[in-house]
Amino acid sequence: MDKVITVSREFGSGGRELGVRLAEHFGIPFYDKELISMAADHADMAETAFQHYDEKLPDMHDPLDRHYYNPFSAVYKVPMSDQIFVAQSSFIRRLAEQGPCVIVGRCADRVLTDSVNLFIYAKMKDRVKRMISLEPEADPQEMEKRIREVDRKRKDYYQYYTGAQWGRAQNYHLCVESGLVGVDGCLRAALAYLGEN
Repeated sequence: MDKVITVSREFGSGGRELGVRLAEHFGIPFYDKELISMAADHADMAETAFQHYDEKLPDMHDPLDRHYYNPFSAVYKVPMSDQIFVAQSSFIRRLAEQGPCVIVGRCADRVLTDSVNLFIYAKMKDRVKRMISLEPEADPQEMEKRIREVDRKRKDYYQYYTGAQWGRAQNYHLCVESGLVGVDGCLRAALAYLGEN
């Protein structure tokens, strides 16, 4: 594998697990939440800010976003969430320059221009079932609400920062429904698409 693989995913679909397994198969680095501390360090910004604004839109009701945003200032200032996105995007490009890797989320499929982009999705019942298996004490109805909320935030974030429609097949090289084939089937499909048998 000589390209970066990006994995976009619906919450609970198994996209992160697929990313880990692809990275293991190819013997290349895997990045997901690790990007937060790495990008913060690279940008010389507080990691807590990166964690707070990770995949979140600007919020003028947020004191930090208001503090950093002043459209009438002569000094270039933008909302903290925008600064985080720019710093994270810059770091993603830097990782791609270092060689092949797998990156989950963070609009990496749009940040990079020469990556292989996957999207993993599943029916709600399959996602709830998967998440309940990971968190057995969770209430199924509350889990469904959580899944819908995370998906809504991911969709809004993606569309705000990229102008593209999250989850739309034309934006990816391969879309796979994990509820039908599981993560194992998604892995087989991705490897077949990438020319691996």
